[in-house]
Amino acid sequence: MFKGAYTALVTPFKDGKINYNKMAELIEFQINEGIDGLVVCGTTGESATLSDKEKRRLIKFTVETVNGRVPVIAGTGSNNTIHTIKLSKFAEKVGVDGLLLVTPYYNKSSQNGLIAHFRAIAESVTTPCILYNVPSRTGVNLLPDTVVKLAETENIVGIKEASGNFSQLLELMAKVPKDFIVLSGNDDSIVPLLSIGGKGVISVLSNIYPKDTHNMCQAFFLGETNYAKELQLRYASLIKALFIEPNPMPVKDAMNILDMDVGNTRLPLVEVSDDTHEILKSVLYELKDK
Repeated sequence: MFKGAYTALVTPFKDGKINYNKMAELIEFQINEGIDGLVVCGTTGESATLSDKEKRRLIKFTVETVNGRVPVIAGTGSNNTIHTIKLSKFAEKVGVDGLLLVTPYYNKSSQNGLIAHFRAIAESVTTPCILYNVPSRTGVNLLPDTVVKLAETENIVGIKEASGNFSQLLELMAKVPKDFIVLSGNDDSIVPLLSIGGKGVISVLSNIYPKDTHNMCQAFFLGETNYAKELQLRYASLIKALFIEPNPMPVKDAMNILDMDVGNTRLPLVEVSDDTHEILKSVLYELKDK
């Protein structure tokens, strides 16, 4: 199920509240452009500043709006195991297809603690669970040998790998079971990961270009590796620009430049600098001319 390009959806805001009408528009845009799946309440969706009530309503709204047309993964992870279990059970109840579980941040858990944390969550639900390793944000690195142990749990089916450490990624791919799903958490390494057996990407880029992000993965799977490489390189400048400042500040600014009207980020995230805004405008207009 979890193969290809999945968009880590931004959460649109208006007057400080979630803009559900816009969220519905974004979902329709993604599906019409051929995206393989959607992730709601992830990092790009500003989950850290969403209240529990907002998360529950947004997850339920997304599942109902998608209505089975593509898989929906809900970000339910946190640094509180009990809280994560409660939110994961809710997400399962409303019909998500997968759960995205970030490594617990701030607590500085040991690898044994990570194993206990993820197993406790996975054993509380039957929904497939995808681990999320992003040490630059959490301060915790989920090591390959730890992932191998977690893969023994029946419904821990994959990982979103965003460590940015390709040597670690190679070790991970060599050690995990063949049916374990490894998804890129970095848009700049979609094709490189696919080339060593990865199954796709959970993408920021695809908020803007879902069709070509899907096509990048699909072309590779069909053996059209040169075309996949061309797409990876075509968007290299935009991918770089989308991470000049902390995600999702740049992607929201880029979407607003393109009149997608997703609103601002919530504090402590702010609008991008004037310099970043001009870089994004320049790169987006250049892509329009290609």
